[in-house]
Amino acid sequence: MPLTAASLFVTTVIAAGCTPAGPGSAADVDLGSGPPQAGTVKADALKGVTLTFVSYGGIYQDGQMKAAVDPFAQESGARILQDGPTDNSKIKSQVESGNVTWDVIDSTNVFTARNCGDLFVPIDTSIVDVSKIPAGAKTDDCSVPAMQYGLIVIYNTEKYGDNPPKSWADFYDTAKFPGKRAVQGISGEVDPGVFEGALLADGVAPDQMYPLDVDRALRKMSSIRDDSVFWTTGAQAQQLVESGQVDMAVLWSGRAYAAVKNGAPFAPMWNQWMPEADTIAVPKNAKNPKASMALINFYLGAQQQAKLAELTSYSPVNVDSKPQLDDLAKSYLTTTPEREKDKFPIDLPYWAENHDKLVTAYTDWLAG
Repeated sequence: MPLTAASLFVTTVIAAGCTPAGPGSAADVDLGSGPPQAGTVKADALKGVTLTFVSYGGIYQDGQMKAAVDPFAQESGARILQDGPTDNSKIKSQVESGNVTWDVIDSTNVFTARNCGDLFVPIDTSIVDVSKIPAGAKTDDCSVPAMQYGLIVIYNTEKYGDNPPKSWADFYDTAKFPGKRAVQGISGEVDPGVFEGALLADGVAPDQMYPLDVDRALRKMSSIRDDSVFWTTGAQAQQLVESGQVDMAVLWSGRAYAAVKNGAPFAPMWNQWMPEADTIAVPKNAKNPKASMALINFYLGAQQQAKLAELTSYSPVNVDSKPQLDDLAKSYLTTTPEREKDKFPIDLPYWAENHDKLVTAYTDWLAG
């Protein structure tokens, strides 16, 4: 998802009629007995406990709060602070200093897989019910999926009419498809799929993609640099589309959906779209890991996931979830059989192992 938010927002509090405690208060908690069930928490089990939930802002974090975090506070009695946007360097600094103020963090599957055991603790399956998570969606021992989405190309239907782009090669072909392109430009971050899209456009066969030829990918990106408009937040990417400043864009599927819902004359190109997922995890040295795990378990409920999908168009991570969506929102879900057929399979273990090197290469290219 979303690797940054439009701006840092003011920390807010969801109180549930409890006596305030300090952030991360390590009150003794009794979560009840028996196996956990996703979407549930023992009533008033966390009175006197304060947790800080961190995510990426915008409609996504708003949806998380309305669908899961606010109801969790009401049911459990916990006091919930929210903060953001998620910042990987802050996570590392908090853990290494021993001063951890974030309790439940929405991050990326690459980052949690890369730092499982170092920055994040294993999911406690005596508290968190992982049985309803879709097959293949849980990518490491220290996180659960928060939602599923994609990095996709969208194009202006008015400009390209009956001859729309159909491939990554078309996205990079400014002679055949003239116009400005919106491209991710976040210093210190790069999404899986950015290098892969460039290499597919340059003729690399999917089964020959890894290890990534980074220099070749950057050369291909340089070929459209003069026609590229770089975005640093999901909100900015969406605004570039809605304002008509670009004719094509590579952006997150939820932001694409929001732009089209708001009236932008754009359509998605699903051929070889790049699957991604946010994850939810508990940082090492968190002050109340049991309560944090209880929030994660509640978040994974079928009802909570349905509501989140309805609010954001991001695909739910509970197999029993049945969101009520209109046709436009349904068309942006990334977990349908049709979308599964069209996706490019990202090599997550490769990205986890090489994440820092890839980020450095892309950041240096952006600055060049």
